[in-house]
Amino acid sequence: MHHARPLPSYLVQRYHGWKATTWTENRAWYKRLAEDGQHPRAMVISCCDSRVHVTSIFGAEQGEFFIHRNIANLVPPHQPDGEHHGTSAALEFGVAALKVPHLIVMGHSGCGGVRGCHAMCCGEAPELEEQSSYVGRWMDILKPRFERVRHLDDRAAQMKALEHEAVLISLENLMTFPFVRSAVEAGDMALHGLWNDISDGSLTQYDPAAGGFVAI
Repeated sequence: MHHARPLPSYLVQRYHGWKATTWTENRAWYKRLAEDGQHPRAMVISCCDSRVHVTSIFGAEQGEFFIHRNIANLVPPHQPDGEHHGTSAALEFGVAALKVPHLIVMGHSGCGGVRGCHAMCCGEAPELEEQSSYVGRWMDILKPRFERVRHLDDRAAQMKALEHEAVLISLENLMTFPFVRSAVEAGDMALHGLWNDISDGSLTQYDPAAGGFVAI
């Protein structure tokens, strides 16, 4: 049985407004996008958080970014076990099929998924420990990195450091995928780790030479 309902009226009105203005003014460009297929300049793995607006931050147009969003912008390790792997499937398509020259992992401040992981590590989230919790099992990817931030006195500092760790473990896990490693080692694709502070709009980038995140 289907339980789909009509779109709320405000979304219907916004769509008609877009179709009558933006689309109409750029119809030739949209037609070319449809006919030529996609040739994105970068793939971005970001959080599902509604406040993270990747295309706005970079002023990206339609067709520029191949975007995959998940809880806490995490990449699991390469695990070809025949099960369902949404993030890994997006990676395979972006890297092996679309051959993107840049792959960006973008974390952000105030991440709810990271907060849940922190709570699990502190024994404060029994509901996430349940085997039936999709969020809890997904955050198991990040859980081991709590040991790297445990020593920080301030809870807010621990959280920010754990958000950074979500980006770093994703960059490490990316290199366990054969098609990612070969593209990087051949110089056909570059990996980038970013963290966005939603409150002040700043963007930092992981710099291996500096051993941390530096302002862009």
